Amino acid sequence: MAKGPLKRAADVAVYAGIRAAIAAFTLGDPDATLTAARRIGRSFALAPFNAKRLVRAEANLAEAFPNWSNEQRRATAVRGYEHLVMLGVEIALNGRLISHDGWAGRANLGQLSGAIDALLGKGPVVLVTGHVGNWELTAYLLALLGFKIHALYRPLDIDLLDDWVRASRSRRGMHLLDKFGAIRELPQLLERGEHVGFVADQNAGTRGVFVPFCGRLASTYKAIGITAVRHNAPVVVGWARRVGGEPGPGGVQVRPRALRFDLNIVDVFGPDDWKNAPDPAYYVTARYRRALEGAVREAPEQTLWMHRFWKSRPRHELDARPFPESLARKLGDLPWMTPTELERIKARSARDTEEVARMTPQERKKAGGSED
Repeated sequence: MAKGPLKRAADVAVYAGIRAAIAAFTLGDPDATLTAARRIGRSFALAPFNAKRLVRAEANLAEAFPNWSNEQRRATAVRGYEHLVMLGVEIALNGRLISHDGWAGRANLGQLSGAIDALLGKGPVVLVTGHVGNWELTAYLLALLGFKIHALYRPLDIDLLDDWVRASRSRRGMHLLDKFGAIRELPQLLERGEHVGFVADQNAGTRGVFVPFCGRLASTYKAIGITAVRHNAPVVVGWARRVGGEPGPGGVQVRPRALRFDLNIVDVFGPDDWKNAPDPAYYVTARYRRALEGAVREAPEQTLWMHRFWKSRPRHELDARPFPESLARKLGDLPWMTPTELERIKARSARDTEEVARMTPQERKKAGGSED
């Protein structure tokens, strides 16, 4: 749809303001800028207008860490907001401080052997990360190492800003793939042996596939599992964790060190792992979501708990039906699933069914709504 003169002028003004703010970030001392970002994030988290989102974050933490105290959940939820603003600063600083010549002083690559073997193979690789740590940096570092990465993303609403983001990423070897055109482009890229990256922990709506996440069924993108199976593409799950300068004992604030990260590969698996699975695509989806849960549990303070991980509910909960035997079999067929964990998931689903029954029609519509 064509934009009118006023909308175009507004877009230009917003673009200029954002670029000016980024320039201000990159001109100052990086460590001091990151300290300021942490304070801004904390102030935002505790602001009255953010109260509902903070409560949601604490409720999500209660799902993942039921044995934590309310104080622990509140502190971690606030640190998630600190992390979000610090992440914005880090993205602005990427081009200045992480380059072909300087990245080694900023990132510890850890154990990458499995991932490198997959990336050096003849076929495509599916790279998966989540909203934990610096998800922008994961594919960015691999691109700096010389691997051509196509990262799926949602285009920005402001064309000028979107063009700038695309151009800046491409200069480092990372190519952004419009999620709305991916259904046409993805198969072609994978058939050519190209590597594709996804941020894959958002709510996928009622059309997603429901797999466990922190003991509760979460709607997850099914296209990733289908893509990996169809193209025999190994799956690499990784994330970049900020290190240094975290709050010390008693919550004492330590000055953060700008752009210091550990790149962690938490799982690498391929066709040999799912070839005997009754439902290979479900296996892939459940396994990468399990790997992302491991990352979240390792660094809950660097996770965006305000996201609606469990917003959409499966059809049997919306229709107040018993837990489907077919779903129970799928879960039970997962090699890592224990009878105790399966019963926990079924019990949580029963509670969700009761909660859905108490919802207003409008709330129930949201629970059966689209992806985030």
